[in-house]
This record gives sequence, C-alpha cells and structure tokens, in this order.
Amino acid sequence: MQIKFIADSNVGKLARWLRMIGYDTLLFKEKDDKRMIQIALKEGRVILTKDTQIMKRRLITNGELKAIFIKHDDPKAQLQQTVKALNLDYHFKPFSLCLECNQALMPHSKDEVQSLVPSYVFKTQKQYTECPSCHRIYWQGTHWQAMVKELENLANGR
Repeated sequence: MQIKFIADSNVGKLARWLRMIGYDTLLFKEKDDKRMIQIALKEGRVILTKDTQIMKRRLITNGELKAIFIKHDDPKAQLQQTVKALNLDYHFKPFSLCLECNQALMPHSKDEVQSLVPSYVFKTQKQYTECPSCHRIYWQGTHWQAMVKELENLANGR
C-alpha cells in the first residue's frame, strides 16, 4: 500500500516537494485540527505538522494515527526528515502529480498543447503532461532539470 500524507498549512512547501517525488499529499489549509485528524484517519494519511498540540492528541500518542513532527523550517530539510523517518524513495514516481493540486498528471501529445504553451516551449519540447483538475501544463524544460538535480542532491544527503 502506498503511503499518503496530509500536510498542515505550516509545512505547505513540504507538500509540494512530496508531490514532486510522487507521494499523494493533501495540503490542509483550514485551522480545524479535529477535521485534519478525521481526514487522516478516514483516508489512511500520515500527518505532517509543526504543531506540537496535534502531536499530543491521544490518537497520535497511542499510535492509532501516524504523525511526524517536522523540526525544520527549510522545506528541503523537512523533506529529508520525512524521507528518513519513513524510508521513502526520492525516485518513487517523480513528476507524476500536479505540484499545485495533487492530481495525477495526464500525458498529452505535442499537438494537443500547441495553443497552451509558449511557442519556444512548443518548438523545443516533445513530452507534456496536464493536470486534469487545474489544467496546468508541465514539460521537461530547464525548471524541471533544476528540480531533478535538486532531488539528486537531496537523495545524496546534500
């Protein structure tokens, strides 16, 4: 079974990093801790938070619900902490989820995106994916290459 997460709003950038490597991560933007715990229980999600009060909840202290107290402010350090704590794979399903809304990306042909991407991108790229929810288009340009390099650095402990 694939591990899934629910990230408290205080670790929002961590949610994006986990999505980048392919882990289903809901970003919980509400202030209602009880609601976040209900979602985590119902959907089998691990809570990621910097909130010490959530960590004191009985469901967490008795082990019924898994939660990780995030110690760092830096999102990359948060990712390294989470990966280490749960023995996650930096190469799980990279770039398979929308970084914005957590939906699985759908492949599209070059012709399908011609009117949706800048002309330079259309001329230089061959593969595209789209989020079925927010319709954001992704391709393997320089930003993607920089993210791949950063993930490699993190995987190697740098």
